[in-house]
Amino acid sequence: MELLTINNVWMMICTALVFFMHLGFAFLEIGLTRQKNTINILFKNMFIITIGLLLYCLVGFNLMYPGFESGDLGIFGFAGFGLDSPLTDAGTLDLAYNEGYTYWTDFLFQGMFAATAATIVSGAVAERMKIGPFMIFTIIYVGLIYPIAGSWKWGGGFLQTLETPFYDFAGSTLVHSVGGWAAVVAVCLLGPRIGKFKDGKPQAIPGHNIPLATAGVIILWLGWFGFNGGSVLSADPALTSLTLVTTCLAAASGGVVAALVSTLRYKNLDLTMFLNGILGGLVGITAGADQMSPTDAIIIGAVAGTIIVLAISLVDKLKLDDPVGAIAVHLVCGIWGTLAIGIFGNLAGGAQFVSQLIGIVSYAAICIVSSFLIIFIMKKTVGIRVSEREELEGLDAHEHGMDAYPDFRLNEH
Repeated sequence: MELLTINNVWMMICTALVFFMHLGFAFLEIGLTRQKNTINILFKNMFIITIGLLLYCLVGFNLMYPGFESGDLGIFGFAGFGLDSPLTDAGTLDLAYNEGYTYWTDFLFQGMFAATAATIVSGAVAERMKIGPFMIFTIIYVGLIYPIAGSWKWGGGFLQTLETPFYDFAGSTLVHSVGGWAAVVAVCLLGPRIGKFKDGKPQAIPGHNIPLATAGVIILWLGWFGFNGGSVLSADPALTSLTLVTTCLAAASGGVVAALVSTLRYKNLDLTMFLNGILGGLVGITAGADQMSPTDAIIIGAVAGTIIVLAISLVDKLKLDDPVGAIAVHLVCGIWGTLAIGIFGNLAGGAQFVSQLIGIVSYAAICIVSSFLIIFIMKKTVGIRVSEREELEGLDAHEHGMDAYPDFRLNEH
């Protein structure tokens, strides 16, 4: 019982840290966008957290962990609506149903992960998507698509039952790429912000509060202690400590290398590249933080930092408008981190690499198809983009009737 208590307390601390990450996402997103859309972004982030938890309680948790039986295809299962207290044969509450933490702690920890996928999309579509369609997308994507996709690995589905099981420790693919693929689809269907491209060339649209964005990244880095540390699913001292070390080293390496590569490429010390490099390193190590040595983690982070700079440039060349760099950070570095499992660490090998590819393709398929159907149908029916006037004057005034900074509003047009 004492060990159960220790493990459970650690998991609850990690749950709180992952919850705290939502503040980091909000700070980062509003910091890298313009003042006139701040209320809109904060509203979306609060909606994602609240509706995400409710949906995960009602259907998501039991879609993600349906209890696949032997012989099932391992693609779709559902254990029923709502949450039920797990009971022992004697009819008493089974406190250690998962040999390390309670049922309730498991639900809450996993529920905090669920909302992250839509938060990633929020940043990519910032400043020009109608809030109503975004809310509808969030309900469907977080309520149904994320848990069904998650069941393929974490719920014991077909990717877990491959001869060499697909591996994703804390969600480089299951969380970050799931959000990243949807972000790509949404950005393509929305189109760029007014003024982003002039004569085919990308134009900088500076964020209004870079100090706030920096605070957001530091909060996210702190939250990753819970994101990856909690994914050990116990307070095992050796494995938890290693996981936190590899997580931090990859983040540090990603930031330094992104800043270096950006400086060599653009001849300026770009703080936003530095920040996204840190996040890219964190996303990259997330798939295998428990499997890597410190040296492996530094290499994975360094590659992620390089990828960030190149991927952001590629997104611009493709004339996709991603105000916060979500596609480069969460999708591209998520793919890299997932493939790195087959290259570095305890699971390195050809068979594992192939399994990682199968996992990446599987998640790309469900995320691209589902997000396209959801957003395309709304585009052709209710519309997904605000009017030109609303975009120029700001979503805060038109969709919320509020101003984030009423005492010193800047005239932004």
